[in-house]
Amino acid sequence: MNLRSGRFKQKMSAEAAEFTSSLEFDKKLFEADIECNLAHTTMLAQQKIIDPETADKIIRSLKKLRKEGITALNLDYDVEDIHMAVENYVSSQIGEEAGFMHTAKSRNDQVATDLRIVLKDNLEDIQQEILVFMEGILQLASEHEETVMIAYTHLQHAQPTTFAHHLLAYTHSLKRDYERVKDAYKRVDLNPLGSAALTTSSFPIDRELTTHLLGFQDYLRNSMDGVSARDFIAESVFSLSLLCTTLSKICEEMVLWSTYEFGIVEIADEFSSTSSIMPQKKNPDVAEIARAKTAILYGELMTILTILRALPYTYNRDLQEISPHLWNSLHNAQDILKLVANMLLTVKVNKERCLKLAKSNFATATDLADIMVREKNIPFRTAHKIVGRLVSHALDQNLKPAQISTAVLDQIAQELTGEKLDLDEKLIQKVLDPLENVKSRQVPGGPSPEQVQEAAKHLKQFIFKERNIT
Repeated sequence: MNLRSGRFKQKMSAEAAEFTSSLEFDKKLFEADIECNLAHTTMLAQQKIIDPETADKIIRSLKKLRKEGITALNLDYDVEDIHMAVENYVSSQIGEEAGFMHTAKSRNDQVATDLRIVLKDNLEDIQQEILVFMEGILQLASEHEETVMIAYTHLQHAQPTTFAHHLLAYTHSLKRDYERVKDAYKRVDLNPLGSAALTTSSFPIDRELTTHLLGFQDYLRNSMDGVSARDFIAESVFSLSLLCTTLSKICEEMVLWSTYEFGIVEIADEFSSTSSIMPQKKNPDVAEIARAKTAILYGELMTILTILRALPYTYNRDLQEISPHLWNSLHNAQDILKLVANMLLTVKVNKERCLKLAKSNFATATDLADIMVREKNIPFRTAHKIVGRLVSHALDQNLKPAQISTAVLDQIAQELTGEKLDLDEKLIQKVLDPLENVKSRQVPGGPSPEQVQEAAKHLKQFIFKERNIT
């Protein structure tokens, strides 16, 4: 069927047809387009808008096409889009009666509906994959509740924590990513079908029925908005961009931590490569590529926003050009999520190296200042100054944390305040011990094994609840 034959005398040139065609990236809409037509035709028959026998013929041919698959369609540039290809197939099966399928329906509301159906399915899959990843991280964390490591600020040694505590930081970030994707899904889960070209239809269509048949939570209440809205795509890609930001940060740490200088983790061979000339190399290729591919989503988001920024209401053909950027975003986000999850959950942790780093650079200095406040009732800023001077002295004298004695501490305190502290030697050593330091942090959200277990329990409850809801 050629839609142009009524209005135009000439066919579109081959170059123009190829230039304006959306067939290549419409393929993802194939099954959704069939579902949309099935729901709409069912509704038309129920509302007695078209003859039930005609509707039955259309429905049978659509189901036949769904079974045969997209290869049954003649996809060439003479056909503008997937919607026309499907209609042409039905026409080839039942003749002109196929035209009743598009009563009270435009390609404008049909493509908007198809996009939402496909995007909903993809977002549901991504939500489940995030939950599975979170669950895997929690299992890995349970094995490292007392694996003491150094935490960083400004990429400099800061304070001791545990590998489990660090992993839970990933999990909480992923939880927010999950919630953002889930929230964006709410705006996707609205049915535009029935908006027609832009002002609905004079036929007595039942929008509640098609909404139910297609599994949407509700329908869009303004038909102009229904055919033109693509903000749900921008919001979804934004949510996926933030998800990939989290994943990229994980990759960055895997790249750093797997170096000889850090030596904290070893990435599994399956996610590594070697050099073409240096046979000793083990390169973190998957982490690096995943980190780089995050930029694809940022670029696609900006492209989508740029297309949308100045479009007048309602439908404009520009909207067609958003689809490939959506599909590319979904493809890359799902790939990055899957590979980063598999990579992280198979790393080997070097516990000895983690502990050595935690002991090596006065990362427990804050607690030494805290103990002065508690035991000697001196202002924290005074204690901060004493400990800062102590660290400088120890570095000058090549002293390790374990070599800090009451005498050394009193010498510094007397120089700065005129008074000795006379802290117990055992107390000093206990507070400077990284594991004891971590165990003492019993504040909710902290790194002590008990608090990590409590945080993990809440995360498990969240995962369980979401799986039962979805």
